[in-house]
Amino acid sequence: MAGVVPKIYFIFLGTKWNIFSQALINNSLCKYYHQLFRKSGIIPEHFGNNLQRFCSQLHKNHLCTAFLIFIQSSHMLDIVIEARKAALNPAVQVKRILPFRQRRMIGPFIFMDHAGPVADISSAPGELDVLPHPHIGLSTVSYLFGGQVTHRDSLGVEQIILPGEVNWMTAGRGIAHSERFEDPSALQGGLEMIQTWVALPEKDEEAMPSFDNYKPQQLPVYTDTGVWMRLIAGNAYGLNNDVKTNSPLFYLHVALDAGAVFALPKEHSERGFYIVKGSVELAGITYNAGQMLVFTKGVDPKIKAKEATTLMMLGGEPLGERYIWWNFVSSRKERIEQAKEDWKQGRIILPPNDNKEFVPLPEDKSKPAGGPPNPGFLS
Repeated sequence: MAGVVPKIYFIFLGTKWNIFSQALINNSLCKYYHQLFRKSGIIPEHFGNNLQRFCSQLHKNHLCTAFLIFIQSSHMLDIVIEARKAALNPAVQVKRILPFRQRRMIGPFIFMDHAGPVADISSAPGELDVLPHPHIGLSTVSYLFGGQVTHRDSLGVEQIILPGEVNWMTAGRGIAHSERFEDPSALQGGLEMIQTWVALPEKDEEAMPSFDNYKPQQLPVYTDTGVWMRLIAGNAYGLNNDVKTNSPLFYLHVALDAGAVFALPKEHSERGFYIVKGSVELAGITYNAGQMLVFTKGVDPKIKAKEATTLMMLGGEPLGERYIWWNFVSSRKERIEQAKEDWKQGRIILPPNDNKEFVPLPEDKSKPAGGPPNPGFLS
């Protein structure tokens, strides 16, 4: 529902509830808002479908204030995305946030998964392993809150990934990698991980593959009253770091104390955040863990943490439309088809130190290349 409210409200009706309610009653917008408000489920049943009663009650009581808050919040948000449940395997539940049918990308970010938190790790952590699988046309970004993962790829890289590090793998023309859970002692505190994919500009889609690991001390941190932020990549709030990116973006790990108030960075046109845990308040409405808020361009909202809260904030400049199928992303549909064939024919090299098994190409089932990736795989 967010994003459907006409901007004419803000031009003519102002933001004071008495001006808003009187104007609502006196002009044709009342009918429109009556219908919109009923769809929201906020109108009490005894109002029924009576438009005159709705307008009269709206003017006389607190519903006008509630409705104004609803309209203001709708103006600020382009969409609210609810994470969908998927399973890597019986041991790991994944919350899938992007892509979403009504919002495919935020800036260059085209995919986002939240794995865990998993507290009960079996004595055989190998059951969690993600076998070697391919990518093209994107960069994968792995960020852990807890646990440990071993990354191996076609370049021969073997990297143990630890919490707070940034692990940026650019697939370009094609790469295969695995994610293994090989040290039971490193998983005693549980496992929790965010993985995003960043689409590449057209000029970089066929670039040579690469992998870079960045330690926490390489990533700048900003603190204020009740606010802690680590810049994972890009630039925001005057912060920059040396993480290699291919287009303008920002990506932050944010921790908030209860009652902390913060604003969005102003450097980028597309902005949003995913609530990992906790809750926030925007224009009188509370949003909870598992939701991603995507903001309207140009707005400058004030957001308040209702409790201790963790966010992943991201965005940047749009790249244009992309096709996505399984682990492949491209600006060209035919390139997706080529990648399918390359994987089937073994033309994308397996990691030399992890090449005994791999994930086969999923059955197509006549899905278009622009369909969502298979929820059975984290990356």
